Amino acid sequence: MKRYLPWVLAAAAILVAVGFQSRIQEAQKKYYGGLKVENESPKRKDKLVLSDAEWKKKLTEEQYRILRKKGTEAAFCSEFLDNKKDGTYHCVGCDLPLFKSDAKFKSGSGWPAFFQPVNRKDVWLKEDLSFNMYRLEVLCAKCDSHLGHVFTDGPKDKGGLRYCINGECLTFKEKKKA
Repeated sequence: MKRYLPWVLAAAAILVAVGFQSRIQEAQKKYYGGLKVENESPKRKDKLVLSDAEWKKKLTEEQYRILRKKGTEAAFCSEFLDNKKDGTYHCVGCDLPLFKSDAKFKSGSGWPAFFQPVNRKDVWLKEDLSFNMYRLEVLCAKCDSHLGHVFTDGPKDKGGLRYCINGECLTFKEKKKA
């Protein structure tokens, strides 16, 4: 019996940790409130589906790592972090308009932050349990590229959301002056 005791204790510790982890995840789900989370990509007539080789041709190495492999760019390095021009941010993978400059705010997080997308149907949210955290991943609805994550610490007067987006995922189109 003594020789099995370490295995029994290890198994018990794992069961306790898993139970604790699931309670944390349930609490975090409540934290996100009524945000619609989807388990699969939304169906669209204009869906862009490319092979891995085609994505590698289309994107830079860094863009490929972030958009297709769910990477993250270094904080405070995005060319769009302090961009104050009037215009629209588009997905670098498919050119879908994602965020307008008037929805951008300074969050202090190190990545471009927006309180809402141009159109909620153009981004989709997926549960992300990586790194033992519960987060909501933001993806482009047209090409399924990873854009970043959404958090609930945004401006309260604008709905309280912070779409924390990798600048490498974006292109910027300045609004034409009349």
